[in-house]
Amino acid sequence: MTSRTPRDSRLRLVPRQPIAAARRAVANRGTRPAPRPPAGTPARPELAQQARAGLAGAVRLARWAAAEAGRGATLRPGLAAGLSDGTAERAAAAMGLTAGQVRADWDRARLAGLLELHGGTARPGWRLQAWDRDDSAVLRGWVALFDAWSLAHPEPAGADATIAAEVVEAAPQLLSVMHLSAGPVSVAMLLDLLQQRVAEIRAERCEIPYDTPGTPPPPAPPVPADGDPLPELLDWALEGLASVGALVMRGGSGPRAEALLTPLGNWAVWVKLEQICVAAQSPAGNIELSAEAMLRGCADLTPGPARAEYRAWLAARPVRSAVEELLGTARGDDAMVRGLAFEALRAVGAPAEPAVRAAADEPVLRPYALLWLAEHEGHDPEEAAEVLTREEATWLWIDTAAAVADHGESRLLVRHLDSAVQGTVPGLLEEVRAVGHPRTVQVLVALAAAHPDPALAKAVRRAAFQVHRGGA
Repeated sequence: MTSRTPRDSRLRLVPRQPIAAARRAVANRGTRPAPRPPAGTPARPELAQQARAGLAGAVRLARWAAAEAGRGATLRPGLAAGLSDGTAERAAAAMGLTAGQVRADWDRARLAGLLELHGGTARPGWRLQAWDRDDSAVLRGWVALFDAWSLAHPEPAGADATIAAEVVEAAPQLLSVMHLSAGPVSVAMLLDLLQQRVAEIRAERCEIPYDTPGTPPPPAPPVPADGDPLPELLDWALEGLASVGALVMRGGSGPRAEALLTPLGNWAVWVKLEQICVAAQSPAGNIELSAEAMLRGCADLTPGPARAEYRAWLAARPVRSAVEELLGTARGDDAMVRGLAFEALRAVGAPAEPAVRAAADEPVLRPYALLWLAEHEGHDPEEAAEVLTREEATWLWIDTAAAVADHGESRLLVRHLDSAVQGTVPGLLEEVRAVGHPRTVQVLVALAAAHPDPALAKAVRRAAFQVHRGGA
């Protein structure tokens, strides 16, 4: 039983779940039934076996790396996270492969989450441990590689980076057409679609009406001397998607060639289209909204449906710009939106890691970023808070309390008191005053108004007054 004397009040130490606490600040909504894949789609175990077969080389290299790490060897990547020369030669000799094959398997293993980079050192990822027994982990790893096909298969030497980026942005529409066609599609037709989509992308970037008198036209992208670069870049995109197992080519090369989605590629495109349809059918129409509006629209969903909404929103955007928009939204004033932004970033997975790691240098985002990175590196979510310092945990406690105060009920704010890392209310108040969170006064005032213990409420109110006046 809790004493009415504030200095003796003990706080029950419970697993810290700041994002969950913020989510409980709003109402929940029921889950939707899971959609069924198109007729003829292989069952998930069969799809997972196909993914395992396609990534067999990457898994073999990842297991070799795990064995090396187990013997105390340090695997340090080279430039751009690629395999260093010494490690590539050692791995090639051990597995009877060429250095080029080893480098390709390294890139695929890293992009599929089988290997992870931590502080300049490569380690086996959690997905490698689950590879033989968890079909969902296998399929998520393959989809991560599928999403990153342009990283696994760099553009041709000398290609214009801007035009290559436009082709990457246009690729989902080409894949959608192939999926809906339910059969092979000619390269000539895909090239026509690519040219139309690239023209639309360029038009969408023009924010000024260039038909205004005196307004100069937008700069045209550079065109190589030998003509239109899109046919070569389409070949590159199809080769890249084929290299990760998403499609196969038929009929040789040139415009008469045809592309056909593999069962894995067909399933992955269906999943992404289904995510887009789910979001488009939601009451808020989240897929077309900004990141902040989408997060607010998802706030009343339970975690499962919310993740589906995040994935649909992400599927409709280039990964890099989506991550930047989510982090920009997280820098705002609403703590609930900040927490939900990092939930959405969990749906991004490995491609978000560099940006989240950089965000860990920003005080407002640091606790959320460190928790995200800890979970991404395989820590149990219940224990991930151990990576935070006492000050960071206290800052996060205040930020989450601000979310609850802004969007929740008084009883939730009182219950949030139990999740603090300090053992006593006086200890909590002392550290809360020192941490310098901009919402400290509002949080303490709201907590004092909500708490049923008059003595504790008085102590909290006094602390709020001291912070407001700048006292100790």
